[in-house]
Amino acid sequence: MAPRANWKGFLRLSLVTCPVALYPATSESEKISFNQLNRQTGHRIKYLKVDADTGDEVPNEDIVKGYQIEKDQFIEVTKEELEEVALESTRTIDIDEFVDRSDIDPRYLIRPYYLRPDGKVGHDAFAVIRETIREVDKVAIGRVVLTNREHIIALEPRDKGLTGTLLRYPYEVRDPAEYFDEIQDVKITKDMLDLARHIVNQKAGRFEPDKFEDQYETALIDLINQKRAGKPIRPTERPRGENVVDLMDALRKSVGGAAAETRTSKKPAKKSKKVAAGQKEMLMPIEGKKPKEAAAKKPSAGARRKSA
Repeated sequence: MAPRANWKGFLRLSLVTCPVALYPATSESEKISFNQLNRQTGHRIKYLKVDADTGDEVPNEDIVKGYQIEKDQFIEVTKEELEEVALESTRTIDIDEFVDRSDIDPRYLIRPYYLRPDGKVGHDAFAVIRETIREVDKVAIGRVVLTNREHIIALEPRDKGLTGTLLRYPYEVRDPAEYFDEIQDVKITKDMLDLARHIVNQKAGRFEPDKFEDQYETALIDLINQKRAGKPIRPTERPRGENVVDLMDALRKSVGGAAAETRTSKKPAKKSKKVAAGQKEMLMPIEGKKPKEAAAKKPSAGARRKSA
């Protein structure tokens, strides 16, 4: 079942309009997450919204937005006032222009969404817009309001729908000169470049996301399973960075290492431990319960205290 739409409105290309819904294309819910606990009691920590001066808790209905103009001086802005400045992009994604994909600097990319027709009407108009974008082999640029902010959105065909990637505004992208100006100008010899290029050629491949495993996530799962089983936790040795004295020698050794890696990679890869239901399915079930039951029930407060 698809998640709840983040936004619903209309997609418009000139006079062609159709109702659409926008859904998140990625999810963080399968990652291991932690709660903060009181070490003494094992109880969860909760955060309260309190008045900075009085320390009294403030109910949600009494909380308003404010813009700070000076220290301890704010301009209060109500929800109704914010709605008054609502833009057309609050309800409509209007396609303004078409650009080449290569024109979009990766620094401007924020996050992807899926766009599909909303309801039973508008599928014909949606298909016309989708196939037009596909035919011209361009990226359609429009605007959309999400979480009370207007974003640039780049639309591209994907299967029967569209992907929409939110883009940053220029003022949100930092100037690289602030970070790169102090990098020294170094002259690289042809021999060094030849060796480095050889390493690259040995490691050349295609990007296949399924080949990659989130090793930190797997290590967290192993840690939790070991603690639940009552096993002692032994720290692993951290890799140490070596000081490279002879760059040419390091490149030559890297060529040999890359060749060995290439031979190893040709062997059948081990099947990833991740199952279709998600990483959390790898967690050890609670003793005495079936895996499905254990996944549905959370450990008791006592169990949390033991593993904290």
